[in-house]
Amino acid sequence: MNTVLITGCSSGYGLETARHFHDQGWRVIATMRTPREDLLPASDRLVVLPLDVTKPESVAAALEASGPIDALVNNAGVGLAGAFEATPMERVRVIFETNTFGVMATTQAVVPRFRARGAGVIVNVTSSVALAPMPLVAVYTASKTAIEGFTGSLAHELAGFGVRAKLVEPGYCPTTRFTANTGVDEVAAMIPEAYRAFAAPLLAGLGTRGEVTTERDVAEAVFRAANDTSDQLRFPAGPDAVALAEAARAG
Repeated sequence: MNTVLITGCSSGYGLETARHFHDQGWRVIATMRTPREDLLPASDRLVVLPLDVTKPESVAAALEASGPIDALVNNAGVGLAGAFEATPMERVRVIFETNTFGVMATTQAVVPRFRARGAGVIVNVTSSVALAPMPLVAVYTASKTAIEGFTGSLAHELAGFGVRAKLVEPGYCPTTRFTANTGVDEVAAMIPEAYRAFAAPLLAGLGTRGEVTTERDVAEAVFRAANDTSDQLRFPAGPDAVALAEAARAG
């Protein structure tokens, strides 16, 4: 039986991905900063563990408690919207701590285990913002684009050891809490008066888009990526992300 460790399982993509892997017969280590057993079905193939990817001791403890794993899914992330000019650098660092350095930390902790076994797969969940430039998400885009480059390089670096690295690129999913860790007042402060005429139609348009991504789209793409043994690196998730990826290739 294969075992997967997934970060950020308290909601959204992570929660649905944990459910999907479990439904496919995998043993699932579902991690979250504040563990909640009630979010997932009771099962001898499902373990909920605490994990804060920004704390090295938390990463080490979760891996020790997990035992051998076959796949790592780096899903934990935080969103941020606003004009870059008005975004405090302290906030920028917070975003990078989770979206970029947190992914690198969990990956670095897992790689020696996979390398020693000569097998394993790392799936990093990024975003369709890495496929096409979008306004008002410059910091978030930078944090996710860094992981795109990191994963592409890592895939080459680890291939000789039988270890795979993959990317899943979700589109816009209106049912996730993209800026849940950002207060309403903070978002308003990061869209100053000079930007409001530009920002208003963009923000209003988010609720009227056509085809969008669902949590299920992402869970299925992560599962495909984890089981893929080809050289394919990128797996866009959701119809809007697929369209962006196709446009980029035609480009």
